[in-house]
Amino acid sequence: MKRILIIDDAATVRMYHRNILEAAGYIVEEAMNGIEALEKALQNPFQLYIVDINMPKLDGYGFLRELRSQDIDQAPAIMISTEAEARDRTVAFASGANAFLVKPVKPDQLLVNVKLLIEGVA
Repeated sequence: MKRILIIDDAATVRMYHRNILEAAGYIVEEAMNGIEALEKALQNPFQLYIVDINMPKLDGYGFLRELRSQDIDQAPAIMISTEAEARDRTVAFASGANAFLVKPVKPDQLLVNVKLLIEGVA
């Protein structure tokens, strides 16, 4: 069973993504910010990270840079944000994201990206 960590400071967004992913058969855990996510990743790495950009304590860019720079985990990451400018995508990919989606994300759009990154099929 594939494990996914959702990192977002908004409980409603985490619940929305959790419901979609659990209905598709994934095991889902949550973190409210990048610091909490790094602690969870150190304890038990995940197969995929879904990461918001704007969060308190440590934002999504910082989380991915830390995750990648310390060789903690090289699992794929989807960055999800309301920020839709080309610059945001560029910074996300430079920080270590493998995909970038703009909120609100449709369930089929999320699942296609998750399956592609985890299983190699859409």
